[in-house]
Amino acid sequence: MINSTQVSYFTFGAYFNIGLFKYLFFLIIMCFYAFIICANLLLIVVICMNRSLHEPMYLFLCSLFVNELFGSTGLFPFLLVQILSDIHTVSAPFCFLQIYCVFAYAAIQFHNLSILSYDRYLAICYPLQYNTRMTSNKVAVLIAVTWLYPFLEIAVLISLSAPLQLCGNIINKVYCDNYSVVKLACSDTTVNNIYGLIYICLVVFVPLILILYTYIKILKVCYSGSKQTRQKAVSTCTPHLASLLNFFFGSFFEIVQSRFDMSSVPMMLRIFLSLYFLTCQPIFNPLMYGLQMSKIRSLCKSIIFGKM
Repeated sequence: MINSTQVSYFTFGAYFNIGLFKYLFFLIIMCFYAFIICANLLLIVVICMNRSLHEPMYLFLCSLFVNELFGSTGLFPFLLVQILSDIHTVSAPFCFLQIYCVFAYAAIQFHNLSILSYDRYLAICYPLQYNTRMTSNKVAVLIAVTWLYPFLEIAVLISLSAPLQLCGNIINKVYCDNYSVVKLACSDTTVNNIYGLIYICLVVFVPLILILYTYIKILKVCYSGSKQTRQKAVSTCTPHLASLLNFFFGSFFEIVQSRFDMSSVPMMLRIFLSLYFLTCQPIFNPLMYGLQMSKIRSLCKSIIFGKM
């Protein structure tokens, strides 16, 4: 039996020898990461530097883009190193650090998306009262809670997982995952499993209930409102809905893969699904919001092409 004091590193079992193709995969992942950094940084700079975008919705979007930089940095540099490495191992402290970053990114993303839906609900259902209900102080509090609350949740999660006595050190994924570590435990994991379920409920289902409630209200207003109201709802809610569906799709498969036996699913498909919500969302959101929202689109064009 291997206890927690002997496990100084973890080995990833999902990597396999692909020969010289590893350089191709390295280049593809590097391009993805470079695009994510450039696209999200561009939108953050556009929002921060233009006073016309210092409105609640754009500030919430800025929080979303900052989180995508945070989550991508917790994953992509690590993937790039592992792709070129012949031995796919990681030290235990770094593994838990990556778990903290990846899980915090996912939780913050859910909270950001739920706050964006609440903002759209107020803007569409209570347009005359919007400025009094969504004050600058309220925006600051919502953004602070969006970040601080997940950091606290994940700290508790890590504090429960790190002391576990482990019977092995092989993680069958391409990055560190909390439940994969918990499954290696020799000691009792009842508390971990209970907290894991509570964590999923708080991070996924509570925001989902808020999002469903706000969009039901928005649909009612659109159904009974004017054509202008419907156009406003479509123009501002379409990128948000697309982002929601994309992220929930990826998160659903990651939760299912973590909690159930997926050995019958091909390894390449499992790797793709486990990386989907971490890689596609930071690429998808800048494109969706940058192309669909006219204010952001015009300002981005002026920055990119204005001085050429």
